[in-house]
Amino acid sequence: MQSRLIGSWLAASLSLGGAAAPALARTPARPTNLIAVDHPWDDAQKIDLTWELSPDDADLVQSYQVLKAVARIGEAEIPPEFKVVEFVPAGRDSFTVRGLGRELKRWQVQQEFGEIEAVAAELAKGDKTLHIGYAFQVIARGKDGSVSTPLQTTIPITPSMQWFDGNRRYFLATVFIFCGAVVFFIEAGRRGRTLKIRKIAGLEAVDEAVGRATEMGRSVLFIIGIQDMNDIQTIAGINILARVSKTAATYDAKIEVPTCRALVMTTARETVHAAFMEAGRPDAYNEDLIYYVTDEQFGFVAYLQGMMVREKPAACFYMGSFFAESLILAETGNSIGAIQIAGTAQPAQLPFFVAACDYTLIGEEFFAASAYLTGTPEELGSLKGQDVGKLIVGAGIIGGVLALTLANLVGPASPFGTFLLDAVLYFKTVVLT
Repeated sequence: MQSRLIGSWLAASLSLGGAAAPALARTPARPTNLIAVDHPWDDAQKIDLTWELSPDDADLVQSYQVLKAVARIGEAEIPPEFKVVEFVPAGRDSFTVRGLGRELKRWQVQQEFGEIEAVAAELAKGDKTLHIGYAFQVIARGKDGSVSTPLQTTIPITPSMQWFDGNRRYFLATVFIFCGAVVFFIEAGRRGRTLKIRKIAGLEAVDEAVGRATEMGRSVLFIIGIQDMNDIQTIAGINILARVSKTAATYDAKIEVPTCRALVMTTARETVHAAFMEAGRPDAYNEDLIYYVTDEQFGFVAYLQGMMVREKPAACFYMGSFFAESLILAETGNSIGAIQIAGTAQPAQLPFFVAACDYTLIGEEFFAASAYLTGTPEELGSLKGQDVGKLIVGAGIIGGVLALTLANLVGPASPFGTFLLDAVLYFKTVVLT
């Protein structure tokens, strides 16, 4: 009797256990045949990955997890430490890893890898840069959160740089448009077509300022900023000096050019001499009026202040790169009643010149002065060609604003909204970088 009861209890337990036992969760099989190749026509920052889908892709796989690791520094292998790059949806068998590099500076290697023995050995070779290689893994992730065993590349791969970046084809087209516009307007100017540009009041007033100095029997003071000849603003100032010097020679006015750089002094002397020769007054040229003062910023400014108060020039020109001395000079010139014309591309100094001077060349006006004053087809054509570039930039800004506005109006999830957002993203991440 007891044996029958024990047998019935065991049978019932086995029956209940078999009914209540949950089905075992299936782990998706891993993908196969992972291949990593360098992305064609790029700037050495991309690697293309391809793999064969997991056999369970249709049933169990939710996504594929892509991981990367630095696996080689120079000639030495280091233990890879994989980090997640992206989750690729199921059914997709390729992915392009971006933001890579083919070499690291020594300080970057030390900062990222510390005292890893393989890295230290490469650093000991004294290389300024160390070539790096990458390893990649792909893992199938199930819908229940389970993961397959990782599939890893067999050897590290290093991206390489090609002659041309395919993502910047737009830049090639832009260069052709810009250059074509410049050539077109230069040829048009050479054939007699009038290339009209708007008047710049500060340059129109050059004759007035020099004429006033002549009538009053006082000098013209020309200051070419405080930077050396490697500054583009100094070069622009020299171009304006040529015109002012020629006008001074024509009116028989005294022009004085103190400088704070020896090379600027030499260039200014040659420029003024050439202007006096062109005006037919080589005998009136005095190189002692173009001289060097000091390289020290406020020592130079102190000299100018004293000289302006003593000699009281009738016209003051400030053309070049200026910093804290801009307001000091402009206020001193204003206090002695001089006509003042300033030009600079330093945004922080423009308000001071605008407040204290009679005329101010603002930013691009300063650089366009040479073309404005000479009127040669080559320089005017270049200026007009640049206007085409500005129109393209302006159209790009307006187009980007309208595209983003429309994308939000029609809904980012709609096909048209997605297209617009992709276009804006391309513009921001490719065109503007």
